[in-house]
Order: sequence, then C-alpha cells, then structure tokens
Amino acid sequence: MPLVLADRVQETSATTGTGTLTLAGAVLGYQTFAAGIGSGNTCYYTITNAAGSWEVGVGTVGTGTLARTTVLSSSNSGSLVSFTGTLNVFVTYPAGRA
Repeated sequence: MPLVLADRVQETSATTGTGTLTLAGAVLGYQTFAAGIGSGNTCYYTITNAAGSWEVGVGTVGTGTLARTTVLSSSNSGSLVSFTGTLNVFVTYPAGRA
C-alpha cells in the first residue's frame, strides 16, 4: 500500500458516522480516487461538510470507498468526525507533513 499523491482528486459522499466512506463519484472537473490514487493505495485526504466539520488524515482507497485509516487533525479535537450531510472528499498534502 504505497502512499500516492495526485492532483485534482475530489468526490462527494453521503456516508454518515465515523466509518469507511462510500464515494459517490467525481466532482465535475476532477477525477475519482480510484483513477487518481488507485485501489489498495493510501493517500492524504480532507473531508468537509456544509456544517463546517472537517477532517484531515490518511486513508486507504478501495473500490468506490475510502477507509479513514489515521486522523491527523480535525474539527473534533483530532478525532474521527461523525459526519452528516453531503461530504466533499479530496486529496490534499497536510501542512504538518510538508
């Protein structure tokens, strides 16, 4: 499971709670996690929602999924965020790793 970085990777999700996200497809002008990162690989990710909740971490890409493996920072004091609503999920390079 190599750590892969890629440009313009962003999908939406309607997954609630703190578990693995089911990805709903690429945002217009972006590519899917499967296309940009590849199934079985890991990447840095950010998740946001309209309520202002956010999470940055390391995730593992599956077939149409993103498993939230390690949380690096979040709006929930550094813990997994229990998300609701429509989520924007994208590849990022965390400042703490630069």
